[in-house]
Amino acid sequence: MRVLFIAGEASGDMHGAGVVRELRKLVPAIETFGVGGDMMAAEGMRLVRHVRDVSFMGFVEVLRNLGTIRALEADLRAALEPVPPDAAVLIDYPGFNLRFARVLKQRRVPVLYYISPQVWAWHKGRVKTIRGLIDQMNVVFPFEVDIYRREGVPVEFVGHPLVERIGASRDRGEFRSALGVPEGGRLLGLFPGSRLQEIERIFPVMLDAARRVRQRTGAVVAVGVASNLGRETLAAYCGSHPDVQLVERQTYDLMQHADAGIVTSGTATLEMGWFGTPMAIVYRTSPVTYALGRMLVDVPAIGLANIVAGRKVVPEFIQHQMTAEAVASAVVRMLGDAVYREEVVRGLSVIRERLGGPGASARVASNVLRLMGRA
Repeated sequence: MRVLFIAGEASGDMHGAGVVRELRKLVPAIETFGVGGDMMAAEGMRLVRHVRDVSFMGFVEVLRNLGTIRALEADLRAALEPVPPDAAVLIDYPGFNLRFARVLKQRRVPVLYYISPQVWAWHKGRVKTIRGLIDQMNVVFPFEVDIYRREGVPVEFVGHPLVERIGASRDRGEFRSALGVPEGGRLLGLFPGSRLQEIERIFPVMLDAARRVRQRTGAVVAVGVASNLGRETLAAYCGSHPDVQLVERQTYDLMQHADAGIVTSGTATLEMGWFGTPMAIVYRTSPVTYALGRMLVDVPAIGLANIVAGRKVVPEFIQHQMTAEAVASAVVRMLGDAVYREEVVRGLSVIRERLGGPGASARVASNVLRLMGRA
């Protein structure tokens, strides 16, 4: 039994690792291969390509890397020969995955799509395309079910995979003390993302905002280093910010034990929201990508924490609004205004109940076997 996985981003690697692990529990001899990262490889998947080589976001960025994308498709086509896999699991990464789903369809490979493209935000017409390409959609937000059900796409809400692994590993006092946070002091967490293009555009502004917060509140500043990035990648930006500390393999501890955070839009905002930690959401992309995105995207908020909460609970600073002073002022308010802080924490509290309980990976693994007729 062989299953192809395609997870083109760090978060997809994390979510996919859980499914690979659960599949191996059910069928120890199963072969898994495809696109993933260190976490999927650690669970026994054979990597055709690593996510760090194929993680691009934005129209311009994709155009700049068309050669890499074509090479990825060629490698995957070759991996389907001479005998196609028994099933394929496509994880998020819609720009590539929906196109490659056509190749899989031609080879009659059953396809399960895990973590839906954000059709509720932009390009709603893709649901009709998905109907002809995907055999089953497994979604991680309950409001997505009706979107697919209306179009006749087989769909199941499996819960969100972050619920399976999220949680701090260290005591609050111990963790904060190790970072040098004094009794009664403040800790500010920075979460710049996992893509190099995000780091380049966002992290310098994030650091400048943190410096201003530190000057006004005395807060200790620590950066959560994404698992797919080396410490050296972020350290290169911190030369003029000697007081900033880099935290590796303790991202959830920093999220839970920080008093506030500055977070690049993405899964990290949902994780911060799960902990109920106040945050400022930031994002900046190329001018062309932003202009095109404004024409296509139809949602009042871009941060997943706000989307799942159902309203704009925490402030968002996108593109030209993302200035160091604007972000710093918002964070200082979170740290100093007790009434506002409590309002934010209360608004984020609904996220936990809306993400469902643990077990998403096991449910997806069972669905894969069912799709193969092996359950």
